[in-house]
This record gives sequence, structure tokens and C-alpha cells, in this order.
Amino acid sequence: MKPSRDIARLIEIMAALRTPGSGCPWDLEQSFETIAPYTLEEAYEVADAIARGDRADLKDELGDLLLQAVYHARMAQEEGAFDFGDVVEGITAKMIRRHPHVFADEHGRTVDAVKGLWERVKAEEKAERGEAAETGALAGVPVALPALTRALKLQDKAGKVGFDWNDPRAVLAKIREEADEIEAELDRPEAAAAETGDLLFAVVNLARHLGADPEGILRATNLKFERRFASIERALAQRGKRPQDATLEEMDALWDAAKEAEKAEKG
Repeated sequence: MKPSRDIARLIEIMAALRTPGSGCPWDLEQSFETIAPYTLEEAYEVADAIARGDRADLKDELGDLLLQAVYHARMAQEEGAFDFGDVVEGITAKMIRRHPHVFADEHGRTVDAVKGLWERVKAEEKAERGEAAETGALAGVPVALPALTRALKLQDKAGKVGFDWNDPRAVLAKIREEADEIEAELDRPEAAAAETGDLLFAVVNLARHLGADPEGILRATNLKFERRFASIERALAQRGKRPQDATLEEMDALWDAAKEAEKAEKG
């Protein structure tokens, strides 16, 4: 079997991997539940490639994510539930239905109007399926979302009904208040942990007011931490040391040096 640009070849490969007797023993053992963690991991790796600006890696990671969709569709086909073609037909129908301003007669809408239209069409779809409409201003935010993203979406919904600050400085004041509450509870770890959750929620709110994605900016900070810590390790290695052999003061000084070097590179 040869590689191809045609999605049909990927579907054939997955069918071969899942064929009893001649397929891959590992692939044959998998289920929706065991594959789901890989699906999430691949989605995050796509986001990581985007954050790094690595287009070659993005191409590879998008392929891995596409494989996940084909994998789940194949298992559903084996159950007689649906196949990959049904998935494609469903999403194409949904995109056409939710974009009447492109594919129908509602052209010329603004961005805000389009957002409202999307929500209206989603509500109509649920009504057609006989699903009860979710009530409450915060309804419709999936529990399975990463915590930072879910906090952001909850705050967005609350803000739309007026439960929001109108100045990021007010949010910053709330962050200071939450930090003080953590300090007051430091002798009670469980209470301090709960207050730390409040602090994280407030920090997400500040990111929202600054127009920043909290997941994205934290991901960037993680990369920055890794880069600077690697600089510490290299500097210590030149002195014949490992991090565990150095003092905190020594590593902190090297951290500051790495920060200054980055600033100098940026000009």
C-alpha cells in the first residue's frame, strides 16, 4: 500500500489496522475510551506547533489529529453507528446551515451579528432534535474543557449579562485581594488551596480583559521557563555542576542573567 493525498487511503489503512486476524494487535484492542486521551493529546500538539510557528510540525500534527477522527469513525462503523462519510456529511451540513450569511441570503453581517446568528442556529438545531433548552446565563459551557478555557468562557457569558468589571485595574485589585486571602489561610492548606483557585480564576479574568487567551499565554510562559532553566543548566555544567549541586541563590542569579540576555537579544 502506498501513501496518497486522498483521504480514502487513510480510511483504507485504518480499516486494515482494525481487521481481525490480519490487523495490528494493538489497534484491534483499542476502544473509544482508550483512544480519547490520544485525541486530546494530538489536539494540544497541534496548538503547540502553532504557538512555536513550526509549519512543518503543524502539518505532521494535523495529520495525527486527522487520524484520530478516522480512528473513532472506524470504530463507530464497526458498531454500525456511523462511518467517516457520515461525519463529513454532518459537518458540511452544519457549516452550511450555520453560515447563511455566506451560503444563503443573509450577506453583509458584522462579526458581532454573525456570533449571535451562530448561537441562534445552534439553539434551533437543539430544538429540532428535541433537546431541552439549557437555561441560565452560564449554560452551554462544557465541563470537560481545560479549566483555564472553561473559566474564560464562563466569565464571557457572565459579562454578557452585565456581571463584569469595566476596567482591568479593578480586576488587578481583585487579584491582590485574592492573594491577601491566600496569605491569611496559609496555616490551613485546604483553605489556602481553595483561595488559590479563586486567584487563578481572577487571573484568567485579567487575561480576558487584556484580550489574551489564558491557555495560550500560560503555554508561552511554560516555554519561557523551560528555555531559561535550560540556560541555568548549561551555565552550571560549564562550572562542573548540576542543579542539585547548586544553591538557590546561585541558580537565581543565573536565571536573572538569562532574562537579561533575552532582553538584549530582543533589543
